[in-house]
Parts: sequence; structure tokens; C-alpha cells
Amino acid sequence: MSPSANMAAQDELNQLERVFLRLGHAETDEQLQDIISKFLPPVLLKLSSVQEGVRKKVMELLVHLNKRIKSRPKIQLPVETLLVQYQDPSAASFVTNFTIIYIKMGYPRLEVGKQCELAPTLLTAMEGKPQPQQDSLMHLLIPTLYHMKYPADSKNAFPFNLTERPKTVQLLLEFMLDVLLMPYGFVLNESPTRPAPSSSQGGTAEGAVTAGGQGLPQPPPGMSVYAAKRVIGEAQWSAEQLEQCKLGIVKFIEAKQVPEVETVVHLVVASSDTRHSVATAADLELKSKQSIIDWNNPLIINKMYKVYLGDVPLKTKSGNMKQELKHEPVSTRVKLKILPHLLRSRLAAECFPANIQVVYDGLFGANTNNKLLSLTLQFVHHICMVCPDTNKPLGLMLLNGLTKLINEYKEEEPDVRLAIQEALSMMVGAYANLQGALLNLMEALVAAYITKVSERWKNARLVCEETLMLTHLNAFEQPEVQVRQVAMKFASTVFAHDHVPSRYLLLLAAGDPREEVSAEAQKVLRMFPAKSSEKEGPKPMPTFPDMVAYVQEKAAQRINTPAKYIVGTSTIPFNPSAFGEIICYLRMCLAYSAGATPMSTRLGAMQDDAPSIGRYVQALLSSEHQPSGSKGAEANPVHVYMDLLQQLLSAGGGIPVMYCLLEVVSICPEKLAPRFVDKIDWIKSLMNTNKEDMRELAAQLYALVVSTMTGNELQKAVHNLVKITKDNHSPETQHGAILALGYMVGRYMSRKKAATSSDSTHGMGQPMSITSQEDDELVAMATKTIGSFLDSSTPLLAVAACIALGEIGRNGSLLIPADGEGFSKLSVVENLLARIPSGKESAKMKERSIQTLGYLPVGDGDFPHQKKLLQGLMDSVEAKQVELQFTVGEAITRAAIGTSSEAARDPWTCTEDQYSPPQNVKNNDVVPWVLKTILAKYISSQNPHVRQAACIWLLSLVKKLSQHKEITSNLKEIQMAFISVLSDPDELSQDVASKGLGLVYEMGGEGDQQKLVSTLVEALMTGKRVKYDMSDDTEVFKGEDFGKALDGLTTYKELCSLASDLNQPDLVYKFMNLANHHAMWNSRKGAAFGFHMIAAKAGEQLAPFLPQLVPRLYRYQFDPNLSIRQAMTSIWDALVTDKTLVDKYLKEILQDVISNLTNNTWRVRESSCLALNDLIRGRQAEDLIDHLAEMWETLFRVLDDIKETVRKAADLTLKTLSKVCTRMCESTGSGAQRTVAVMLPTLLEKGIVSNCSRGPRAEVTARTLVKISKTAGARLKPHAARLIPALLEALSSLESQILNYLSLRATEQEKSAMDAARLSSAKSSPMMETINMGGCASVIVSLTVQCPQDLTPYSGRLTLITSCDALHSLKQTAKDRSVEKLLLKLNTCYLEKEEPVYKSSCALTVHSISHYSPDVLKSHAGVALPLAFLGMHQAPGPDEEKGESHDAWLFGGIRLYMTELIAITQKALQSQSWKMKAQGAAAMATVAKEQTGSLVAPHLGMVLTALMQGLSGRTWAGKVMTRLQSDAKFYLFIYFFLIQSRFLLLASGGVTESHRIGRLQCSAELGKPCAGQPTIAEVLEVVLKECRKESLVYKMAALRCAGDVLHSSQEDRFSDAAEILFPLIKKSCPQSGAATLRSLDDDDDRDAKEAELQTEALLCAFETLGKAWPRNPETQARFQVEVCSMMCEKLKLSTWKVQLAVLQSMKAYFQGLLLLEKGSKDFDALSQILTETCAALTYPLENKSYSSVRTEALSVVDLIVKRTGESEQWDCVSVKSREQLQRSLSMLQSDSRPDLRDKAQELRRHIQSQP
Repeated sequence: MSPSANMAAQDELNQLERVFLRLGHAETDEQLQDIISKFLPPVLLKLSSVQEGVRKKVMELLVHLNKRIKSRPKIQLPVETLLVQYQDPSAASFVTNFTIIYIKMGYPRLEVGKQCELAPTLLTAMEGKPQPQQDSLMHLLIPTLYHMKYPADSKNAFPFNLTERPKTVQLLLEFMLDVLLMPYGFVLNESPTRPAPSSSQGGTAEGAVTAGGQGLPQPPPGMSVYAAKRVIGEAQWSAEQLEQCKLGIVKFIEAKQVPEVETVVHLVVASSDTRHSVATAADLELKSKQSIIDWNNPLIINKMYKVYLGDVPLKTKSGNMKQELKHEPVSTRVKLKILPHLLRSRLAAECFPANIQVVYDGLFGANTNNKLLSLTLQFVHHICMVCPDTNKPLGLMLLNGLTKLINEYKEEEPDVRLAIQEALSMMVGAYANLQGALLNLMEALVAAYITKVSERWKNARLVCEETLMLTHLNAFEQPEVQVRQVAMKFASTVFAHDHVPSRYLLLLAAGDPREEVSAEAQKVLRMFPAKSSEKEGPKPMPTFPDMVAYVQEKAAQRINTPAKYIVGTSTIPFNPSAFGEIICYLRMCLAYSAGATPMSTRLGAMQDDAPSIGRYVQALLSSEHQPSGSKGAEANPVHVYMDLLQQLLSAGGGIPVMYCLLEVVSICPEKLAPRFVDKIDWIKSLMNTNKEDMRELAAQLYALVVSTMTGNELQKAVHNLVKITKDNHSPETQHGAILALGYMVGRYMSRKKAATSSDSTHGMGQPMSITSQEDDELVAMATKTIGSFLDSSTPLLAVAACIALGEIGRNGSLLIPADGEGFSKLSVVENLLARIPSGKESAKMKERSIQTLGYLPVGDGDFPHQKKLLQGLMDSVEAKQVELQFTVGEAITRAAIGTSSEAARDPWTCTEDQYSPPQNVKNNDVVPWVLKTILAKYISSQNPHVRQAACIWLLSLVKKLSQHKEITSNLKEIQMAFISVLSDPDELSQDVASKGLGLVYEMGGEGDQQKLVSTLVEALMTGKRVKYDMSDDTEVFKGEDFGKALDGLTTYKELCSLASDLNQPDLVYKFMNLANHHAMWNSRKGAAFGFHMIAAKAGEQLAPFLPQLVPRLYRYQFDPNLSIRQAMTSIWDALVTDKTLVDKYLKEILQDVISNLTNNTWRVRESSCLALNDLIRGRQAEDLIDHLAEMWETLFRVLDDIKETVRKAADLTLKTLSKVCTRMCESTGSGAQRTVAVMLPTLLEKGIVSNCSRGPRAEVTARTLVKISKTAGARLKPHAARLIPALLEALSSLESQILNYLSLRATEQEKSAMDAARLSSAKSSPMMETINMGGCASVIVSLTVQCPQDLTPYSGRLTLITSCDALHSLKQTAKDRSVEKLLLKLNTCYLEKEEPVYKSSCALTVHSISHYSPDVLKSHAGVALPLAFLGMHQAPGPDEEKGESHDAWLFGGIRLYMTELIAITQKALQSQSWKMKAQGAAAMATVAKEQTGSLVAPHLGMVLTALMQGLSGRTWAGKVMTRLQSDAKFYLFIYFFLIQSRFLLLASGGVTESHRIGRLQCSAELGKPCAGQPTIAEVLEVVLKECRKESLVYKMAALRCAGDVLHSSQEDRFSDAAEILFPLIKKSCPQSGAATLRSLDDDDDRDAKEAELQTEALLCAFETLGKAWPRNPETQARFQVEVCSMMCEKLKLSTWKVQLAVLQSMKAYFQGLLLLEKGSKDFDALSQILTETCAALTYPLENKSYSSVRTEALSVVDLIVKRTGESEQWDCVSVKSREQLQRSLSMLQSDSRPDLRDKAQELRRHIQSQP
């Protein structure tokens, strides 16, 4: 930091200390107030100081001040001064922020009169300030309005003067409306619960947090959260203060301070106030203005609707408004005031959709009442009167509202009833032309209305309903499909879902032969509750008894009519398709009535509901339920249901019907199975069908019925089945018999086990009468018979035997030997294990074998081969058997837990959760051994298939045995096992592992969960992997598996990162549960794990994080990594069920995507591009307009990405964005204009006219601009000035690089041809077509070609208004006078106008005329050529290149037009513009340079006089000179010197003889006396005067000029020069005159620039010193010692640049030193000079860094040695000086440069040779 800055900072600190001291000494309030009034504003200004210490001191002072002020409320603050300071536009924001704090603190302390006086200033201060500060100022202003006195006369009635501040008016009116809506005593409650909605009265209320999960308080009616907060402010008004504020607002409106049309809604709201004073004042004012208010003014009506409805989001528009800015609808009290005024307005009735929203709010709103309902119905009448054509959507909406009101109508007042009837009558036009179902619907609604309002017709609804049913029942029998389809639609739409007759009609339609009818009916009937909307809830269904009774009744009627169906020998009441749908629907009704939720028609899912249905059926059978209105023979609905099932099965019903019959018998066998004893043969016939699944279900039913028989019949049935199994003629019959045997033995074993565990029977009928020994023999025989088919050559029978053995093993022990020869338990295990890896067996056989193996230890607690069985299952892993491993996992789980497995239960009567194993059953649990084996051996196997299988087994163990002690105690080890599989290349392995991790986390306690989360996050983020033991032939990765492994792990890293970003690391488990994109989870085995339920739960838990998740997930759906994309898409599909969420969070998604376009990771950049491409498609202008500029600019940057795929994605997005923007510009309205205004600057600055103006960026920009130019039309007019130049520039920038390459290497002739081709191509391009839209120059060109004679009278005027492109054509028809007038105008314009556009236009005009009409320009060369000559010297801009040189023709042209050229350069030098002065000086220098020797009187005097006049004037005192001023005067000095040096002085070496002769001639000319021609002395006086100016930059230019002039003229003005140069050299820290003021903004950069400038000044000073050194003896004697001392001093301690300048100056000094000439006698002076010089020269001679310094020092030594020897004054060189020189010269002999070595050696020898 510079010393001046330090001094300034210290001064400020001292001042603040003095203020602190004064504050401390203030003893009274008056003293303190005086100090605050004087010092508070300037102290606040010190906050803008760059010195941190100053700012800290200010803050310390303010803290002290606040403490003292707050405790003394009577102390006044300088509010008026602070308001002035607050409005200062140059004040820093930090200062204004603190200033307003003291304004808010001081304004309420003022007297009321002073507050009223400053009130207008508060409004003025609001302009351009941030919103919070504006709110604070308005909060100060509003209470003052109550005390304001408004003048009575109209001239001074506007103290606030708001006419020129429309934005302030709008802000003030919005704030006033919020104040008027604020209830008295309202408290903005931040509690987490929400109380009941406030009453319709607008009185006292308390806000509460909304239930929407946003965490926002509930604002008062009509207000937003933000509005409530800003009205409350920092100090909330009391009820009395609020009343005064409202009265003040009404008075403000009465005084007509703002337009009346803006305040109507304020008066309406105020008239509804609960305080009488406010309501009365507003009501009186409103009545006084009734006659002048235009109630059809859109501004008034739209505001009323806005206040009435609040910010109601429409479905057609996306809600981008922030939640806290959304206004609630007003209270009922305000609505009752607004509606009467809407009834006065025709526009209000036509304003759609606000009118419909008001109607629906009044009819069905939560806070409506009879009065509001009545007014709303009057508004409906008003709409009908104003809009009589109600057949349009408006009428249909009103009709729907009224019909809905009819449905909800109960007992209202007579006047309301009359209004409804009147409205319906007025709406007759809306349904007069309705037909078919809609007409019937209307008639039904009217009939329903009549039945509700008339007690006498209370049965009319039933009669009407019956009539409708009969009508539509007949409709289903019509041959026309359209009739049946309409009837079906009617039944599904009009009636409730639990309406029995309508469901019956739909069931008939579900069996319709036409698919369009049946499919739609089935869709309605099978709309399971789980798939319904959450808002609607589960749809109700008819009760089972009622539905069965109705079906039975209709079946009994149809069986005797032609509607019956005959199938074979059976007669059924419905066609088979409809009958099947009826049975399925009855089953759904049964499940619904039982309390279960029917989820699917899949048999496995249906069986899960069987236990619940069983309890309900037991209740029905016990109560002997009699449905109302039943006319059937059977009373119990269960029996009727079973009869319907038998009836359909007899006619060939399908598998679902057979299942339903088996289910109903199995859930209550003791009561229902005996009904089928006499139908055993019928069941046996079902076991012989050709459908395998049907036979299996029939075999279960047969076994169930037979198990209820007594001994002999049972034994007979068993032997009969054994016999049937040996019949080889029919495999189907054998298949059914084997299955029946298995299920029979299984039921026997189950009963036997139940009997063992308790003294009573199992409750499945009477016990068998055969003995236990006979039982065992019978079972053994049946088991051996079944086992004999295990090796059958018929796969069907082998599978049946496997199933049968599994059923027996599940229920009990196999009554066969444990091992040994023949059929034994060991042989069964080995047989089944051998089938699993076999390639000959079918998948079904393998699956059944595995299931059977899993069942064997379940029923047998002493099963001897349990571990062998488990080991065999785990060793049976084969590749590509993924689904089979899920079955293996289930089997391992069952076999490991043994007799405690849930598989031992009866699935028809007991659920898994309800089951508990019997107490006396032996425990054969081997879970610890299984878990240890899997973790130790299989999960760490090097075989990926084994690891995958082990992961699936482990998942099954965790899922099924979640409460097992061994599992819960090893959660950490299990999690590590799952983590190790996450890095496997197989996607399913990763997915299974992620699911397992989620289960493990849910099972752990709170402490365990924290450890599990930390372990998982560490493993994922550090990437640590489990090490596997590898052998030489281990195959680590196959093909692309390596990439898949990395991708998989990346997926889970992203999930972990997503959870960490939400600050909820445990959410990673939820994400894993949702990321189930693998198809396996949709299969039967995958679905059995129930992860869809876990995912649903995880989705609910993640719902609160949707605002943060939706933007990230939306982008992740487009990730280039397939695994990540699939996982995130699964999460998105699970969480985002409502597709409007994208619209809801559109702003957040846009911000996330745009911000990540420039992310460091290329995947994120590419996904952001693709996400943005998808997001912006089809969007409206209001959705994207705020982000358009940022999107274009950022995508342009991404277009240059290093990654090719990212560039392609950006290019695709840019093309889509271009299409979207083009479409937005095509639309009408303000949105299109705003789109153009936002987008064009970005396209022009960043697209075409950018540093990267070639390539894809320029192409897409140009293409977009062309499209917009064609579609936007007149909306481009304000931007034409920027658009057209940009397009012109783009014409060349979009050219191929090949053209530029060829142009650089082409000849002049080829270049001309190429330029012509380029121009032709550019004119025919689409962009030139766009440019031509912006002007009419082409029209003028065409007119000059087509009709030149006709255009001649107008050419003069057209030349002054048209463009330069058309002027060349006009010149062909214009007169000479017009041409000359134009050229003179161009001269004047060029010299006087400073804007570049004028200068370029003048240049282009002259160029166009010269190109197309050279003869015209030639005749006016005396006017045109000087302008062209002056224009040649215009300085190029920062981005422009220097023009071509035209030296070839300058000499002759200047000589020919010398007078004219000097005249125009004189004008330029006299211009007020410094740029033009510099340009004139440059032109003058060219004249002098080219006319060497030819510049004579009077031209020479004219040139010099003009230059001397140009030097007149002074710099701006106290300010830094502008660059223009400095440059201009610098040019003047340089070119002044050129003239002097070329015309007065002799040339130095290197200049030609002709130039020397010319200069001598000019010198002679200048020496001649001539009027008006300055002398050399006058010129020098002017130059030296300029050298005394303070600015260093200017001083240096002047000094160089003076030095050159003095050196060339040999004039002795060294005394004057020394006065200037010596102080400049001697100053250690010289400063320019422009830097004399202290500045608090000094920094290091400025200090560095100052030091550099001072160094340049020092160099310039020494350069001038050498040139100005005279040959005058007196002058030399006076200054020779002082000059030498100065040079020697600077030579010792300076930089190399300064040393070099000093040496050059020293060389000039010794060349002109007269003491070194012969005859000089002053030996002492010379000796002193030489001694000091030799000592100083040792420093540069020994400078090893810079050879230029050493070279220059050698030349000085050489000069001294040479001149001393010539003058024979070697005695003046002391011995010490000689030794110093010799020592330094000897060091140079080792120099790297040979020339320096040689020269040093030569000088050293010469010095040594001197005496």
C-alpha cells in the first residue's frame, strides 16, 4: 500500500476516534442528539472505505451508538439528511443498507408534522431500491397518511406528485390493499399444526402452517405469506393503529392522489371491514363515485377477480409462482361486497374462466353460506342474460355446476330453491339439443331433483331407477354395438361403484362378443383399489350377499327365457364369457366384504386373501345370512355362490372358476366338504381333463373331500387311486391320481401331526375309523406308489410324483426308510439333487424338485439328511439359471429353519404372520450353519455365478427370517457381503445386493442403522472392494463385464451422492429399494419378495424431499451411463406418479439443469444438455422467458466442450431451443415481443459477433436469426440497429476457412475475382435477405435503374436521406450542385460529429460514389479528396486493424491539393474533439513528411501556426487527463517535432542526400522573414511552456519533443530545461499532477502503474538532458559538475533501464563537454568529473545480467579514453580511477560476447600504456 493511502486511512481512524470521544463526553440527551445529527451521516459514509480497519471502527462506533439511542426514545435522528444520503445514486449498497436502518429508527420519533412533511420524500426514496427496503419505507409511510392534510385547491392538491412514478404507484397500491385485507389482531403463527379454517368473517384470525408440507404459515384470507409478513413488519401495529392506517388509506384515496380507476377495488375491500369507521368511510366514498366508475373497465374487473379468487392455478398453465407469493381467496365477507359490483358489469359475465371459478366457489366453496349462494345464483342469471348462447363450453360448465348442486341438494331455503329452478330454466339452451345418454342423464338428474324436493314422491327415485335398469337391460340385447356401448358407458358413469344393478349390467357387457364393449366393461369392473387415485380412495364394491342374491335372482329368471345358453348337455343362464366374469366379480366382492383388498386375478395373489375370506365365510355360515329381497331357493349366499360355481364348471368353466370352488371349500372344509361327498365322481371327472392346472386343482378338491370320509370309504378311495396310477393308457388320469394321492397323504399327515400336538382333533371332520397301524401301512403304500413314478419316463408323471412327495414332506415325515437299498429318504434326496444340474430336465421339473427338497425337513424334525440336502442345493449352481436360484433360496430358507418354517401351515386357513410352530415339534434349525457357509464360502467365490446365487440365497434368508436371532446378530457381516456384490458386473447381482442392503437397514435398531449407514457410505465413496482368491484359470471379466462393473458401482455412488446432497445419508437405502429396474422383479419369483410394497413405502418416505429430488432425478434420467439412467428412471417412476410435478417444479428443474451445463464432470454436462432438450419442448413463453438468455449463452459455451458427445448433445439442445424460440416469436402478445428483446442481445453478442464467430455456434445463431426475422415481423423494429450490423459482419465470418486461405495466397487479379464472388454469395444468402427487410435502399437502386429521368427532380432530397448503398445510383441522376452540397455536408458531418456511426457513414458514402461514379467524384475532387485524406488518419479502434498504406500516390496528391489539405487539417486541429485534433495532427505530419523540401511560404507558416495553436489550452486542474486529451497533445508534439526536425535541422546519418537538400531549402525558407510565420525562438518558447504542465504523460511527450528540437537546432535553452529536468530527476518518488489528491481507492495495481510511470519519466528526463546539453562554455561551466554528479548517482543505484538511459545521456554529455577539447585549462573541474565518472562506471561494467548495459558502458569508457587522449589530458585521470577501470575491464574479458571481450581488452591495454 502506498504511503499516501496509509496516511489517508490513519486520518480517517483519527477522525472516528474524535467522534467516539465526543460521544463519550456527551452527558445529556441534547448533547448526544447534537453530535448524532452532525456526525451520523458522514460516519455512515465511512462504511464505503476500502480500509478494513476503518470499517471495523465504524461498526464499533455504531454498536455503541445503537445502545445509547435505543434506551433514549426522545433523541431525534437526522432523518432528513439520511434520506438525502439514502437517495444518492453513487452511494455504496453497504452505506444505504445501514442508512435505512437509522431512517426506520428515527422517522417514528419525529413529530407528526415533520413526518407528514417528509412523507413525499419517503416515496421518492423508494425509486430503484430493493424490495425489502421499499416495504420498510411503505411501512413507515402508511401510519402517516392518517395525519396528512391535503390542500383544498386543485393546483396544490398533489403533495406526493406520483404522476411521474408509475412503478412506485403500483407498489404503494399493492401494499395498501394488503393493509386493508389484514385482519385485526392477526398473529402469524409458526406452529407445525394447522387449526380449523377461519370463519367467513374477516375478523381476528391466527395463521398456521399449511398441511401441504411446504412449512409455510397460513396467511389471512386474500393475502399471501409474503404480504402478511411485510404488513406485519418488524413492529406489528396494534388493532387501533391498524384502524388508523386503514382510515389514512381511505383519506389518501379520497384526496385523489392516484387515478380513481386504480383504487376502486381498495374501496370495495375497505367497505367490508369489520370496524365501522373504516367500512362507513369507504362505503360513502364508493357511493359518491358510483356514477363515474366504469364497471366494464378491464382493469377494475380483473383486479376484482384477482382479489376474489386469489392466485388460483389453472390446469392449462404451469404454476411457476413461489408458494409464499400466492394469494389466498378473500373471506366470505369481502366476497359478499365484491359480487354485487360484478353484477353491474357486462365484462365480468364474459370474463372466462374467472366467471366460472366464481360460480363454483359460491356454489361449492368451503365457506359459502346462503347469502353468498343466493348472490352466486344471481350471477349465474347475469351470465345467462349477457351470454345467451350457452350451448358453448361456458354453458356446459354452468350446467355441470348446477347439476352437481342438484345431486348435493338437501333442504335449503325457499328463495334458494327458487333461484336454482330459475337458473335451470335459463340454462335450457345448454341441453336442448342433447341426445342419447346425455339427455337421459339430464332427465335422471331432474327426476332426482324432483324426488328430493317433494316428500310426496319419496319413492320416485326407486321407480325411476327400476325403469332405467329395464331400459338399459333391453339395450344390452340390441344388435347394434353402439347401443350396447352407450348402455355400458351409462351404467359405469352414472351409478356408484357399489350399485348392484348397474354392476350386473356391466358384467353382462363384459361378456359381449364385441371387444370394444367387453374390454371397456372389464376395465371398469377390474379397477382394483390399489390402482385408483389416492385422492379418490378405494372404490366401494357391492356386498357379497347382495351381489350373489341379485345374480341368483337374474339367473333364475334367465334360465327360463331364450336368453339362456346350452353348452353340451348343460344349460346355463349366461353366456360362458359373461358367466366367468360374474364368478370373478363375485370373488372380488367376497374378498372386499371380508376386509381384504382384491389386488389381482392371479391365483397366487388370490390365495393370500384366503384366510381372511375364510373367517368371513365362517361368519356367513354361522349366521345363516338372509340378503334383503332374495327370491332364490337357497338362503345362504355361500351356498348360492357354490352352486353357481358348480353350474359353470359343469358347462366347462375355466381354471379361475375351479380355483374359486376349491378356495371356498378349503377355507371351511368341515361345513362345505361334505356337500361334495355324493359328487365325488364328478370331481374325479375333473381330474381327467386335458388341462394340467385344472387337474391339479381338482386333485386338491378330491383329496379334501375324501379326507372327510369314514374309514372304509377312505381306504377304498386310496386303493382306487393306487389302481388308477397303474393304468398306463391315460397319462392324464395317472397324473391326477398321483396328485390326489399326494394331497390325501399330506392331509392325513397334517391331521396326525395336529393330533399329536393336542388331545383333540384338528377340526377337519371326524377321525378316521382305521387303526394307526393301518394308517401307516396305507400311507407307506401310497408313498411308495408315488415314489415309483419319480423315475418315470413321462415327465408329466415325474413332476406329479415330485409335487406329491413335496406335499407329503411338508406336512409330515415320509414313512420310508432313511437310507439303504430301494426307495428311501436318501434316495429321494439324491434323485432330486441330481435333477437340478441336469440338462435333460425341464425347468418345471427342476423347480418342483427344489421345492420338494425344501419341504422335506419342514415336516420331519428328524430328517437325517438335512445338511446334505442343503449342501447339495448350494452346490447345484449353474450358469444362466437366475430365476431358479430364487427357488433355491426359498428352499434353503425352509430347509434351514426346518419345522419352524411357515411352509408347514395350512395356506387356506392361516397366514404367514399368524403361523406359529407347535410346541412339541422337534427343532431342527440349522440357520447358523447355513449363514456361515454362505458368507464364508459362496459369497466370496471367484465364480460370478456362484456369488450371484449366494446373494439371492442371502436375500431370501434376510427377507423370510428377519426375526431370527442369527440374522439380527450378524447384520454387519451380511451388509458387507451385499456390499461386496455391488461391484459385480452383473446387473441383477447389483440389484439383489441393493435390495438386501435395504432390508438389512430396516432390520437394525437406531444404533445399528447409524453404523450400517457409515459403513455403506464409506464403502461406496472410497471404492474398497472385497479381495477374492484367484487361480491361474480364473476368468475375472467376460467381454464388456469390466465396464459394467464400473458402471454398476458408479450407479450406487451416484445414489449415495444424491442422499448426501439431501443431508440424509440413510436415504441411500430408500433409493436402492426404488431402483429396481431389472425385469426379474416383475416375474413371479421376483414379485414374491414383495419389494413393490417396500418400494411404495420408500416412495412415501421420500415424498417430503421431492422439491430437492425432482430436479436431480429429472436430469439423471438422461445420464449417458445406462445403469445410472435405468436406476434413476425407476426412482423417478416410483416417486413422480403425478405428471404435473414437472410443471410444478419447472423453475427448480431449469435452475438445476442450466447450472450443471458447465459442471466439471462430462456426464453431468451431457445429461444436463439432454434433459434441457427434453424439458423445453412444447413450453410456453412465460415458462422459459426468464432463462432464455442464460440458456443460449451457456449452451454456446458447452458447444465448445472438449468431449464430443457433450458437443453433440449441446448442438441438439440448441436446435430444439431455436425451434422453441422461433415458435415463441410467432405468437401474438407481449410474450413474443419480450422474447425477442431477451434473446436477440445474447444471439448477437455471444453467437455471431463473438470471439468464436465460426463453426456450429455461428451456424445455429445465423439460422435462428433468419427464422426469427421471418416470423417476428414488426417486433424486430426496435432491434434493427443492432441486428443488421451483426448480420453483415456474420456474412464474412461464416465464410469457409478455405476461402480465407486461398485469398492470402492469391494474386491481385484473383483476389478481385474472389471478392466479387464473395459479395455475390453474401447478397444471395438468407441473412442478406433478412437485412434487406430492414431498409428501402434496394428500392431506390431499382428506381434509378428503371426510371432515372423521373427520379432526377428528387435526387437532391433523396441523397440527404438515403443510405450510402443507394447513393452511387442517385449520383448518376443528381445535379452538380446537389453533389457538391452533399460532399460539403459530409465534410461538416465528419468534422463535427463524434459518434463513430456518422464517420463510417460519411466514409462509406464517399467510397460508394468513387466506386460506382468515379467521374462524378473526379469533378469534385477539391472537396472530396481532403475529406478522404483526413479520414485516412483516423486512429483504429481496439478491435480494428490499421488500414493499408498508399504512399505511392501521396506525394503528387498532396502537392496538387496542398491548400485544401492544409485548410481541412486546420479545421481538424481547431475542433472541440480531442480525437479530431489528433487526427488533424496526424494528417499534418503526413503533409510535412511527404513534402520534404517543397513546403514553403505561405504553407509552412500556416502549418506551424496551426500546430502552435493546437498546443494552446491547459489540462483539467485536479483531474486525471483523459486519454483523448493526452493522445491529441502527444500527437501535436510529435508532429511539431517532425516538422522542425525535417525543415529546420540537418539530418543525421542514414538519411538520403535529397532529404538533406530539402531540409536545407526549408531551413532557408523558415529563416526568411515572412508575415504569419513563427520563428525558432517562438516555437521553442511554446514547447518549453508545455513541458511545465503537471501531467507526467503529457510532460514526457513535451520533453521528448523539446529535446529533439534543442538537439537539432543547437539552441542553448539548457537553463530553462534544467528547471524542469533537475526536480524530476532528484525526486525519489515523483508523482504526476493528476495524482495529488488522496484517494481511498488506491491499491497495489495502481501503485505498480505509478512506479512504472515514474520510471518512464526518469528515462525521458535523462534522454532530454543529453539532447539539450549545449555547446555554450558559460552554460557548461555552470552546470557541468552538477549534471555529472546527478548521472553518477543514478548510475549506482538504479534498474538496468535507468542505467541504460543514464549511460546514453552520459555519452551525449561527454561528446559535447568542452573541457575535453584541446586548450581547456580547468584541470581541477575535469579531474573531479572524471574521478566521479570512473567510479560510477564500474557498476554498469560489472553488470552481469544485461549485456546492453555493459555495451553502453564500454562505449562511454571508449569515448572518455579517446577524447582524453586527443586532448592530451591523461593527467586528469587519477591512478585510482585507472585501477578501477582496469579491474572492471578485466572482468569483462570473461564475457560471453566476443565483441565485448575484445573491446574490453583493447581499452585495458590502452589505459595501461598511458604514462
